[in-house]
Amino acid sequence: MGMSGTYGPSDDDESVATIQAAVDAGVTLLDTGDFYGSGHNELLVGRALKQLDRDAVQLSVKFGGMRDPDGGWAGFDARPRAMRNFLAYSLVRLGTDYIDVYRPARLDPNVPIEETIGAIAEEVDKGYVRHIGLSEVGSDTIRRAAAVHPIVDLQIEYSLLSRGIEDGILQTCRELGIAITAYGVLSRGLIAGTGPTGDPKDFRAHSPRFQGENLSHNLGLVDRLQPIAERHGVTVAQLAIAWVAAQGEDIVPVIGMRRRSRLPAALQAMAITLKPSDLADIEAAIPVGAAAGDRYATAQLAQLDSER
Repeated sequence: MGMSGTYGPSDDDESVATIQAAVDAGVTLLDTGDFYGSGHNELLVGRALKQLDRDAVQLSVKFGGMRDPDGGWAGFDARPRAMRNFLAYSLVRLGTDYIDVYRPARLDPNVPIEETIGAIAEEVDKGYVRHIGLSEVGSDTIRRAAAVHPIVDLQIEYSLLSRGIEDGILQTCRELGIAITAYGVLSRGLIAGTGPTGDPKDFRAHSPRFQGENLSHNLGLVDRLQPIAERHGVTVAQLAIAWVAAQGEDIVPVIGMRRRSRLPAALQAMAITLKPSDLADIEAAIPVGAAAGDRYATAQLAQLDSER
């Protein structure tokens, strides 16, 4: 997502090279959305795929987000016929015959989840989709979707500063054998000590956690992790990635980056082993609910089924 304008300008050639370097280093999951940059991100991934073994990677694609020409958010559409249209365009932009995990990016309040999942299941039967996933939905929706077709994965925000899934959603997924791809592992750079770039299109310019006293409070929380990170000889960001990975083998951190220079540190984080005492220290440094400010602006938060 960050390669397509969400956090300010980026370089397309460097983005493609970063994807290719990640796969060469052993990364197997590439996550995108058809609305990231209004198709721009899928085109980038498609460019990278031309130089890669398609069967060596798994493509996770979210659909349904509507954008206007200015890049603004224009609602959500998960009707079966809309899904088929989105899928057709994604296959062309990505330059592939199939998508490994296809998922609605949000719950469409106007379309029963059963209709959306049933329609995707038809595309599974045709071979255009391998598996069905979900994104940012609550336990009731997860159960209803899983009753129609097996769900392999839920993509949802999960980090030291965003632990809402621990209040029911994670338990539901484990009961049903559904994995988690955790995004926002670094809280959009907050845990890495970075903030808005000044670009008005930067998501963080409108995020409550990056505003005024909230930002100061949250950076103070992050500072508490420094002694623990130093004990392991790693950065706070690497420690935060390792913490998410340590929450279970069914949880896969989705780590966003725009430059090859950031790749080694992220890969090194996956090799960190945290002992129970480390996890206890991290919990004490940043207890559940310690972050100031919601993870999305009020209007966006209201659209998340996972928050209901």
